[in-house]
Amino acid sequence: MSNLLAHWRLRRTVNDRLANTAQWHTGRTMPSHRISSVTTNLAWLPDHHLPVAATLAHADDLIGQVGELLFACQSESDGLFELREESDGVVNRAVVASLTPIPRKLPMLVADALVALRGALEHTLFAEIVHRDGALGERVAKLVEMPARSTRADFDEWKERRDRKGPPSLSASGDLMCSIESLQPFQRVKSPADHPLARLASYTNHAKHRTPAVAAVMLPVVYREDQLPKSFADLPQRDERPLHIGEVVFESPVGDIVPLTLHPTVGLNRPGTDLWPVLMHELRDIAEWVRMQAVPRLITGGDPPTDALPASFDISVGHDDERRAIAEGSHTTGFDRQLTHLTAAKTARPGLIEIVGMTPGAPSLDLVRRWADHLTDEQAVEKAERLEAFRNIATAADQARAMGVVDGLLREAQEFVDEEA
Repeated sequence: MSNLLAHWRLRRTVNDRLANTAQWHTGRTMPSHRISSVTTNLAWLPDHHLPVAATLAHADDLIGQVGELLFACQSESDGLFELREESDGVVNRAVVASLTPIPRKLPMLVADALVALRGALEHTLFAEIVHRDGALGERVAKLVEMPARSTRADFDEWKERRDRKGPPSLSASGDLMCSIESLQPFQRVKSPADHPLARLASYTNHAKHRTPAVAAVMLPVVYREDQLPKSFADLPQRDERPLHIGEVVFESPVGDIVPLTLHPTVGLNRPGTDLWPVLMHELRDIAEWVRMQAVPRLITGGDPPTDALPASFDISVGHDDERRAIAEGSHTTGFDRQLTHLTAAKTARPGLIEIVGMTPGAPSLDLVRRWADHLTDEQAVEKAERLEAFRNIATAADQARAMGVVDGLLREAQEFVDEEA
């Protein structure tokens, strides 16, 4: 077993790779892959606002479809791009040779998801006003909208008109107006354009009146595997911008053999700017803000309740008790599902196959691969996370615990093989 320990000390544990994958794709640590559900009846959510949960579930489903399409692009044999090597006799250069075309459907799905999220805000506001004031005439109804103002002066102008001509519940001094004001981009004094509502309005306005936002392949992270930093935060970061054919992504002296890890992704251009945030990050951030902050504040008039709306529930069928169906919905978002799928495919399953397959007494590599492939994404990630035991091995007890983890995985693989025989 000593060779096994040496191997993992050299290459890092699978868990290190899981952590780096999660931090790169999310900007945060790996979320729990276990599905969680709401355990209350969402008492703060009145019946006239139940439909917004379906709108949010629809948006989450669309984000999930974006993730699936991205995964399909990343899983193609050539990936998102190809490199070629060029040399001048002194320096070798890795140069972008080709880029995978982005499917037209991708920005359209992104636009649909963002329009659904904006609809969740508009529907919540309208439902609350109708509940308070009754049916609205067409002229008054046209004044009901969720503004996105970057300056207080612009918001005050919007507010004054609603106070004069809008429905009673949109009076300037009313609690609903206070909730709307608290959600405005100008509340972020230093950079109102970065406020989630400002970004949401920019994307949806651009998609409705011009074109869907533009997506492009990016390569923000390239690092040498023989010079790994202690944490993801210390990795050298490239600018978040589109890759171009002919671009040099790495250089090394002729004769050096350098193991590289590259983290390509797809970015989304914020309309009217040169900014290219990671597409899935942008969707995650805006969707989280709408579901966890904006909608609850519009409904309650105060801080968001601790029992949050679920990310999704089954909207493909009718429900006799919709409140119960919502309460039993999942908090695992489309973004989380995509991350788990990506982590399982790119790091968890390959890592399990490698470490179990090289263990003395293991079944053939083909059988180990069949075992890993039959696992769900959640199961694969959970089993790979057990390899945390390989971190910081300092004592004989640490070594025994790590070997126990491998032995346990080996037993599970062998049981699968025996059942298949």
